[in-house]
Amino acid sequence: AMLDPDSGLSLTIARIVQRLKGSSLYSQLERQARVSLHKPEIKLESLKEDIKDFLKTSGWEKKLQNAVYSELNMFPSPCHPAAPPEHMKEPLAYMRKAQVGCYQFYKLLSYDFQRPASEQKELLNKWNEMGTDEPDLSLFRPVYAPKDFLEVLMNLRNPNYENGEQPSFRNHLGLIQVPLKVKDIPELKEDFSELGLNTGQLGIDDSAQVPPEFFENEHVRVGQKVLAEQDSAAAQQYVRQGCPTALRADLWALILNISNQPEDILYYEQLKSNVIQHDLLVDSLIYKDVKLTASNDDYYFVFEDYLYQVLLCFSRDTSVLEHFAYSSATPPKSYIRGKLGIEEYAVFYPPNVNYNSFILSVAPLCFLYHEPSKLYQIFREMYVRFFFRLHSISSHPSGIVSLCLLFETLLQTHLPQLFYHLREIGAQPLRISFKWMVRAFSGYLATDQLLLLWDRILGYNSLEILAVLAAAVFAFRAVNLMEVTSLAAAE
Repeated sequence: AMLDPDSGLSLTIARIVQRLKGSSLYSQLERQARVSLHKPEIKLESLKEDIKDFLKTSGWEKKLQNAVYSELNMFPSPCHPAAPPEHMKEPLAYMRKAQVGCYQFYKLLSYDFQRPASEQKELLNKWNEMGTDEPDLSLFRPVYAPKDFLEVLMNLRNPNYENGEQPSFRNHLGLIQVPLKVKDIPELKEDFSELGLNTGQLGIDDSAQVPPEFFENEHVRVGQKVLAEQDSAAAQQYVRQGCPTALRADLWALILNISNQPEDILYYEQLKSNVIQHDLLVDSLIYKDVKLTASNDDYYFVFEDYLYQVLLCFSRDTSVLEHFAYSSATPPKSYIRGKLGIEEYAVFYPPNVNYNSFILSVAPLCFLYHEPSKLYQIFREMYVRFFFRLHSISSHPSGIVSLCLLFETLLQTHLPQLFYHLREIGAQPLRISFKWMVRAFSGYLATDQLLLLWDRILGYNSLEILAVLAAAVFAFRAVNLMEVTSLAAAE
């Protein structure tokens, strides 16, 4: 109440309160409060002092703290209250223009068909065995591979500078030619201080030539205590040093504020029903890419059914659109067949652009979560917090444009001889590392290593570590790379 009502922070708090009031968490809280306080018709706002005592004694105070913390992790930094709404999503006009152009083609993919009753029944019966289905997919191919996306990013230019003259950016010799501010090594060392050499790291120090109890046993004990406290902020701090395998699923769910309540399970069932009733053109691309991924990777083959279930439901989930309010481009709109232009038949869809990358984002989670509704919720939350930034154009520090620029800057600054050598032989480093970053290294690291990396993404609420790791791989292979004479040899 003491905040300036026009301040950015005040507006952020108001938006968070509004979002929580419309959530299933709020309705659960209101229902339980009415029962506990024996006031069946009372609204929460009118309970005041009674509700404070109820929150403390019932454990709901901690649940609400976790929900607010979760929302704060997703909201952008407060901008000037007089700024237009689109500036909260993306402050740079040329980036906003690029976003719109990038997603225009997706309208074709979201065209909607009503499935015949016989087909609906067949799909319902084989819902848990979709991996056995063999539809004819010969006419479909991925429409937006990583190399296509990289070409788009390479063509980005700030039109305020003519003839490519961007004064603060003249010495950058990489493929990305937009003058965004990225962090240098001292800033990264400060931000990622828990990754310093003097701090124990799961995945490293537990496998060293010393008894593991020097680090691992104590780390597990602390993790169990964090879970017992059910503190989302403490869990996020804890996973910066890596999660013990046995605790990872619960710790990630705590950080992402996923509890898999009956309302959440019902919502998943509604999405499943939508898949069964409506056929989208994009479904064929999902089938195609899942088949391709499963056939190329023995690790993920056993999860093929889960991949279909999660991705088909995700393509219908309009709640994902909430993140457009503070993230990227306006979502594309489609119409049910025969209802073109009639707004009540309009359907909005998330920008599912690179489905192969989406599949590789879901697959590792299958090792942690075996209940489809919870697996779905975890993936959706990972998408709206992190993964969408890898598939959309923006100036955000965790956006793919900034990650590419950070990678090239680190390499050019700290390994200039290697950078220039690779550039001269036509093996620009970003052409190799881009697919690692756009897929968050899924498909390139062994699953146990990948999950340790994703621990840090959750812990720092940032994707910047992907660019640092990509540069570190080049540093690790620098001696060998200095001897190659072609892009193929470098790869």
